[in-house]
Amino acid sequence: MFVIGSNGEKLGIMDTHSAITKAKESGLDLVEVSPNANPPVCKIVDFGQFQYSRSKKQKTNKPKKVEIKGIRLSLTIGKHDLEVKRNQAKKFLSQKDKVRIELMLRGRERQHVNKAKDVVNEFLSEIIDDISIEQDMRYMSGKLSMIIKSK
Repeated sequence: MFVIGSNGEKLGIMDTHSAITKAKESGLDLVEVSPNANPPVCKIVDFGQFQYSRSKKQKTNKPKKVEIKGIRLSLTIGKHDLEVKRNQAKKFLSQKDKVRIELMLRGRERQHVNKAKDVVNEFLSEIIDDISIEQDMRYMSGKLSMIIKSK
C-alpha cells in the first residue's frame, strides 16, 4: 500500500505491518483513504479528526433543497407595496427558490377576478423575462394563485 505521512509527505509503498507501526510511533492511526486505487492509499492521521472533516465536507456538498416561498398580494395593493413584493420575489428567485404568488379575494372582491388577474400581471411585468411559469394562474374558491421559478 502507498502511505502518506501526517504532514502530507509521501512515505512511499510499504507493507501493512510497517505502516501500522509507523502510525503508532507517531501516536496516530492508519486510515485507508482510497481502497480502489492500485496500490491502495493509506494516510497516517488522527481517525476522529479524519471522520469529522469528512462529515463536514459531505454536509457542504449537499445540494440546496428548493423551497416554495409565498408572496401575498391584494386587490387594492399600492404601487410601492407592489414594487417591494416584486423585489422580494426577485431575491427568492435569485436564491433558486420557487415563488407562489397568491391573491385572496374576500367578499365582494370575488366579483372582480379580471382586475385581480391584472394586478398579478402587473406584478409579473418587470420580472417576466427572468422567470418561467411552473403552474399557470388559476382561480379556486376566492384565491388566485400561480407558481414561478427562475430560468
